Amino acid sequence: MWRTREGHEGDRRGDPPVRVKICGITRPEDGVLAARLGADAVGLVFYAPSPRSITVERAKAIVAVLPPFVTRVGLFVNAAPDAIEAVLCAVPLDVLQFHGEEPPEDCRRYGRPYIKAVRMRSDVDLRGAAAAYPDASALLLDAYVEGIEGGTGRSFDWSRVPKDLAKPIILAGGLTPDNVAQALAVVNPYAVDVSGGVERDKGVKDEDKMRRFISGVWDVGRG
Repeated sequence: MWRTREGHEGDRRGDPPVRVKICGITRPEDGVLAARLGADAVGLVFYAPSPRSITVERAKAIVAVLPPFVTRVGLFVNAAPDAIEAVLCAVPLDVLQFHGEEPPEDCRRYGRPYIKAVRMRSDVDLRGAAAAYPDASALLLDAYVEGIEGGTGRSFDWSRVPKDLAKPIILAGGLTPDNVAQALAVVNPYAVDVSGGVERDKGVKDEDKMRRFISGVWDVGRG
């Protein structure tokens, strides 16, 4: 049975519904399940140090079974251009997500929409980041942990996010079914991105956690 957003009328301030991205998909069945539960996007990690990293062949298998209108996002960290091109030649990705120190010219060179991740250091300048990446589709805000490029499972102080940032915000970092409603109340982002918070093992998604996470996002909208 496919779930729908029936009755979902956007958040209590009249904004569109918050989108949900389930990242770190490593198995075709998890991608299908995320879509059936209502995820708007799935994330595929092409970063070898990550426990959720997948091969091009596995990515092709996941993408092949996804239904229409589910956005396919490829995550890269300071990857060489030829490595990214090799993935793009084999895997039909819709959006690229850059989690390293990639300059704007490297992000835009592939002719696809892109998301730039910003790790929330204590001195981060989000307005400066938005200005530095003017053609980014969104900024993804993640917790900062030294030496770890995302996937930390930790959250940050959501009140640090400006309310008037001139760029869509995707909120990530330590989100779970139990705290996502609170996060939405504080940040009111365009979208939320979750990985470890809906897993039973590294890279293996948990159906109940995904269902509760997505329902938690939708329930805020219905509130």
